[in-house]
Amino acid sequence: MNTRTLIHTPGFVRWGIRIDVAPAWVWLAAQMVALWPTWLWTARRMVDRSDDPLGLLALAALATLGWQARHELRAAPRLAWLAAGMAGTLAATLCLGRLPPLAAGLVSVLALACTLLAFLPYRIARLPVAGLAVLALPLLSSLQFYLGYPLRLVTAEASRWLLSVGATATREGAGLLVNGQRVLVDAPCSGVQMAWLGYFTACTVALWAGLSDRILSRRLPWVGLLVLGGNVLRNTVLVALQTSGSAPGPVLHELLGLAFLASTCSAIAWLMSRPSEGGTP
Repeated sequence: MNTRTLIHTPGFVRWGIRIDVAPAWVWLAAQMVALWPTWLWTARRMVDRSDDPLGLLALAALATLGWQARHELRAAPRLAWLAAGMAGTLAATLCLGRLPPLAAGLVSVLALACTLLAFLPYRIARLPVAGLAVLALPLLSSLQFYLGYPLRLVTAEASRWLLSVGATATREGAGLLVNGQRVLVDAPCSGVQMAWLGYFTACTVALWAGLSDRILSRRLPWVGLLVLGGNVLRNTVLVALQTSGSAPGPVLHELLGLAFLASTCSAIAWLMSRPSEGGTP
């Protein structure tokens, strides 16, 4: 007579096993639900047009990354990253009403990035994923408020230095006096949008090129310099045309701006896609 020994597993153990092997989308969906105040605030900022909807590009890039890596997602998450994601979700919930919405949103998106990294394969770097998560927030109006004027001062001073080669140029606050004509370096010329697009380009190309966090961290300072240089050159050319008696019309003004933006982002893409040789960045 054959006998079988039945092992009864306690219910809470079986529940824990089921949670441990839950697919990535279950964890991410549950976290998205838990962080709903951040997404509601983000949607309101986009609907009322108080911020540019560029964050949708970063969200699309993260969604594309998850879709492309869907067959490589880990069956068992890396517990350290998963724990960081859960801790960040709890911290974001506790921050509601105690910190500004943007600060709570920053904690939320970083928590979501940690959970995503818990399931992504090792070959995918962490830094660009976190960068895209931060860029998904409605940041531009806040960056313009806090950094816009200092960036306009830097841009105006650098343009004054370049313009002084062939003209009499002085800086007056965030404006320029060139050959007796005053030109204001206004908010769109601060370079905030160019900086957002530059860092977005850096993160997406770094993921595409498979850069490591070490190499990307070495190259990121160059992104800031390229953005600053591109914005200064754009402003210098526009001011030179404005004060030379052949002021560009609105269409030409926009085309020149787009040309400098495309050139800057192309330079950043080249920098990020360049293979590392030896110890050079």
